[in-house]
Amino acid sequence: MSSSPASVQMDEVRQRAQLLLTSSGSAQDVKADVQTMASIALPFSEKYRHLTAEAMLKENTAGRSRQEALDSLSKLVKALSILEKYGCNLTSPTRPRYWRSVKHNNPVFRTTVDAIKGGRTVLYLYGYTNQQIDGLSFPDDVTEPDAKNVAAVTLEVMTLRLEVDMLLKGIHPHPESFKDIIPFPIQNEADSVVNVPADKGQGEKAHIPPPPPTKPSPMPRTKLPKPSAVPPPVSVCNLCGGASSFVCPSCDSQHFCDACDDLFHRHPSRANHKRDKMHQPKQETCTICGISAVHSQCPTCIQKLCLNCDRLFHSHPDRKGHNRTIITPAGTKTPSVCQTSWECSHCTTVNEMRAVLCTTCERPRLATSAAPDSSVSVPMSPNSDWQCKSCTVVNQGSSILCEVCERPRLATRPPVVASPGSGSDSAEKWTCQFCTYVNTQPSLVCEVCSLSCKDSSAGSLPQSLQQVSFAAKDQPQAKPQINVELKRQKTMRDDGLKLIHQIREAEKRGISPEEVYAAICMCGGSNPCDWLTSELPHLLDEICAMAASVQLTPTVVHGDGANPEQNAAGGGVKLSRAEAKLAWLAAGGDTEKAVRQLLRDRQAKMKELRSLGFQDLFQCDEALHQSGGEVKGALSLLQRPLMEPFHQHIWIDQPEPPIDPKHVDKQRTCRRLLALYSLPSWGRCELVLSLLQEPDVSCSLEDVVQAVKESHDKDFIRRLLNNECPCCLSIFPRSKMQSLTSCQCSVCHDCFRDHFTIAIRDKHIRDMVCPVCGEPDINDPEQLDSYFSTLDIQLRDCLEMDVYDLFHKKLMEHTLMKDPKFLWCYHCTNGFINDGNQLKVTCLMCRKSFCAQCKKPWEPQHQDVSCEQFQLWKRENDPEYQRQGLAGYLRDNGITCPQCNFQYALTKGGCMHFSCSQCRYEFCSGCNNPYYKACCKTPRCKYNGLHAHHPRDCLFYLRDWDADKLQQLLQRNGVDFNTDPSSGAQADACGVMEQKDEGGQQVDSPCGLQTQPGQAGLCNKHYKEYLVSLINAHTLDPAVLYEPNDLIIVCQRYLGDVQRGDPEDENAFSARLLKKLMELPLGEKVPRNK
Repeated sequence: MSSSPASVQMDEVRQRAQLLLTSSGSAQDVKADVQTMASIALPFSEKYRHLTAEAMLKENTAGRSRQEALDSLSKLVKALSILEKYGCNLTSPTRPRYWRSVKHNNPVFRTTVDAIKGGRTVLYLYGYTNQQIDGLSFPDDVTEPDAKNVAAVTLEVMTLRLEVDMLLKGIHPHPESFKDIIPFPIQNEADSVVNVPADKGQGEKAHIPPPPPTKPSPMPRTKLPKPSAVPPPVSVCNLCGGASSFVCPSCDSQHFCDACDDLFHRHPSRANHKRDKMHQPKQETCTICGISAVHSQCPTCIQKLCLNCDRLFHSHPDRKGHNRTIITPAGTKTPSVCQTSWECSHCTTVNEMRAVLCTTCERPRLATSAAPDSSVSVPMSPNSDWQCKSCTVVNQGSSILCEVCERPRLATRPPVVASPGSGSDSAEKWTCQFCTYVNTQPSLVCEVCSLSCKDSSAGSLPQSLQQVSFAAKDQPQAKPQINVELKRQKTMRDDGLKLIHQIREAEKRGISPEEVYAAICMCGGSNPCDWLTSELPHLLDEICAMAASVQLTPTVVHGDGANPEQNAAGGGVKLSRAEAKLAWLAAGGDTEKAVRQLLRDRQAKMKELRSLGFQDLFQCDEALHQSGGEVKGALSLLQRPLMEPFHQHIWIDQPEPPIDPKHVDKQRTCRRLLALYSLPSWGRCELVLSLLQEPDVSCSLEDVVQAVKESHDKDFIRRLLNNECPCCLSIFPRSKMQSLTSCQCSVCHDCFRDHFTIAIRDKHIRDMVCPVCGEPDINDPEQLDSYFSTLDIQLRDCLEMDVYDLFHKKLMEHTLMKDPKFLWCYHCTNGFINDGNQLKVTCLMCRKSFCAQCKKPWEPQHQDVSCEQFQLWKRENDPEYQRQGLAGYLRDNGITCPQCNFQYALTKGGCMHFSCSQCRYEFCSGCNNPYYKACCKTPRCKYNGLHAHHPRDCLFYLRDWDADKLQQLLQRNGVDFNTDPSSGAQADACGVMEQKDEGGQQVDSPCGLQTQPGQAGLCNKHYKEYLVSLINAHTLDPAVLYEPNDLIIVCQRYLGDVQRGDPEDENAFSARLLKKLMELPLGEKVPRNK
């Protein structure tokens, strides 16, 4: 390394700047050091230790014209500025959230870093070494970037960017350093004049002042730019050339506008300067921009416009014909100052004076507005969130770049910059933002894609569309010169239009654009679609023949050291047209390249097949030929002979041998279990085998597999496999047991099916309960409906079809019986719905008639009389009825089911628990209240067994009274009753019909008990029933005849616990109890008024 003073100074400045950048990560902190490093005269190899600056400059300028090299160097400056930001972000203490990766689809990255050569190399130096599909990233094991290395590379990027920028501006102190790198001089040292690309809309040359002395010295950061040799007018700002508003005596009486004064005197060393306000008459400003002075007035638009706004606004076709009145001549412009550039305070880029935004970071030139106005909104705080103008993502206030597109905070949408030209040609060119074609005519639509240019950025529009000079209309146009670039653009446009037409025509015929492009290279000037149809098959055959004549040498060498095998065809291969077409398209229509590509593809496919175990080259070649070069199709053809034994094994008609759990090959048995029964794991298969090998196992393989699928606990599985049926007392697995939803009892499938088959065929539908516990309670309507809805699902799969249909028939009849219009025939077992209102009803089955209300056989005397009047007539006039006496009365006033209203000609004596043969409803024959088999919903009920709740006037309690006491109650209320038997009635035995249990069957037969004198020819039991029927018919309360002890028992039954007061005597206590008891109503369902 050289030890010259320049090298020593370079090392000192580099170390100081590197430490500063590592700690702060701000480019402003090292701005002066970078300027010093850029002005030191050293060879590139010593100045740039990490970057290959010399190679980067050569790659971006070699083989190009002077103008193209200038454009390339301008792009290099912008790309280096973006790379500088990447480095500053990595060294900053507050790095962005997505610092680990750089996306290629980022529009800024694509148009800057990717547009130059060597841009990605800088990213590699930063640490982005991991290549991804959509960009670059740090390796996964890197948690923090190497700040020291990144700072060193960033400083060299900043230095190179500044040197190239100064070279383009013509202010580089040592332009001779680029003599051997750039093939032509960029900067003329004699007059220091450089042709800078013209500003959009201008074609002027920028004259750069002479460079500073060659002695390197650091440039102070706050040094005031030297005023020009010719002092500007008093009313002109010394910095920007605008109208001045202040004059500063401390700064040699220099003039400043509002914006420059605010920016320049913000420095601490000049903050205390006192400036004098210059009083100038207020000038009228443009109605569009509000800044520039008014140039013309348009009476059609009713607007006053400056020169630039007038040119742009009236360039629209609808406003070209407007006549404007010139207020300020165009020639009376504000005198320009000698200073022709300004330096961005953020990225240090030197921009032209006319530029409002920085060309690199797109930040505004001035920090504050020139003229503060109360109507202008106050700028947002730097710490508040901001929305990116390019991708609309809301970012944090502390971030400078967008987290998604990485564009600067104040940047607008990226414009499509046209390549600068020379003279008037560059002013007329504009680049379409949709197809990137450079248009040469001042039209409003692109010549290629025919899309409007109104959405394009202002920079990409031609000058003739941006600013229309009125004075230029009267001036004669110079004769256009022949431009090679314009001719090339026209040729490219014609060729592009022709290619687009050919591609669209080919798409209509089902031909891809790739085929069209390849065919153009072969067919010459003829139609490519016709050539593809007629000549392409012959060309493909020729390519296959040329490839087959070449010997295909395999790359596989056998382990025994033998020579590699030659091709299967003895020097040729079998190739298909499909393979040849793919290779021809990949080669772009070049036949020789297509042959080589075809052979390379075939070698790769053969190598892939050999790696899969197919070593026979003859078979591989034949399979590829038959499949059209597809590896998957060839693999299917090669595997077919190998799978033939397996296919024969599958297609064989012989049944699969059963699985033997005691087979010697345990693994084979487990594999079969996995294949046939889909067990979840290998361990479950071993568990099945261990359970089947136990000595006391009696279950089948399917039962054990089903139990193992449910659990892996061996004890739990044993419980699942051993369940006793309570009906047949046999052992079954849980999977072969079935239970009802109304209880927890489980029975085997056979017992379940047999029980319900017998209940449906031979019994009532209410007998279809659990065979073990008899649940559910049939008398509960809510349980009955939900029970039958689930029972129907269970019986559907286990019963025979005729039995299942009978179940539905009985269930339908049970539902119909709930209809009040449903009637059972008195003479037969038929039931039907009666829609009429007459008492006489005729059965549709037996054609016999009966009364719809009293359910008695119809007689002519019943016509037009009520049932009570007809019964009274029969007692008085029917000899047969009179002969039966009270036995006939008890028969006619027998038992009526409260559930289905079916009437029984039976007495109520004997057991009061009556079961209806029609609906199986169990109730009390004296009060019609239901019987419960378990605990009911009645308050204060403590009975769990069979019971019913009887009222105090029910036969259930009154049958225990003596007949004399019942007669006393009737006499007390003036009710007549019979004591003598009727004439002709049997006097020795009671003839009342009643239901008796004989041999497990319910049989209707006469009572047959001995009659007692004074009881109307009835036995004592039926005579009491007769007296109680009269008591119920006249709604008599038996409480008036209760004894004191009986009264207390009855009150405890209905009123709960009763307490006798201390001063209360027995008579008062009995009277109080009797009063409370009589307040309770009598039985609501007790038959009355018969």
